[in-house]
Amino acid sequence: MNEYDGSEDDADEGEGGEESAHELRISKIHNGTVIDHIAGGHAPDVLAILGIDSATDEVVSIGMNVPSDRLGHKDVVKIEGRELSQDEVEVISLVAPAASINIIREYDVIEKNRVERPSTVEGVLSCPNRNCITTEDEPVATRFEVLDDGVRCLYCGTIIRRRLTDHIDV
Repeated sequence: MNEYDGSEDDADEGEGGEESAHELRISKIHNGTVIDHIAGGHAPDVLAILGIDSATDEVVSIGMNVPSDRLGHKDVVKIEGRELSQDEVEVISLVAPAASINIIREYDVIEKNRVERPSTVEGVLSCPNRNCITTEDEPVATRFEVLDDGVRCLYCGTIIRRRLTDHIDV
């Protein structure tokens, strides 16, 4: 994650970002993580990356297509009692490159970071090419180059542009 000082348009927004002065769209969390500034409609992708589905017993709040000065519309995901690993943040950056990660403790934002897209990701995605060396019984971890519009396997050259979440191994 690339730390920033919050001096942009969301500096005084408090936990969860651009909430109206008249209404709180998603209630605050006591401790956990807020993933803000996700492009509208991509909250389900972030949930898939984090392995959160209907069987999860984590407390999760989701705001979708919330008005945003920066993005037009954005999604927000709040997860009570969980802080994300660096691997999770790197994969989130692939589907939500404008996201910010806010760590919440005692209802206060104690750390705020923007996701930073890595140049490569290793061991977090599976290659869909059945002939790739990473899908055989070889002890080779997957390695993908991050592109502007997807990822490319560094072993076989296969490019994934859609449904990236179908290939996540986090």
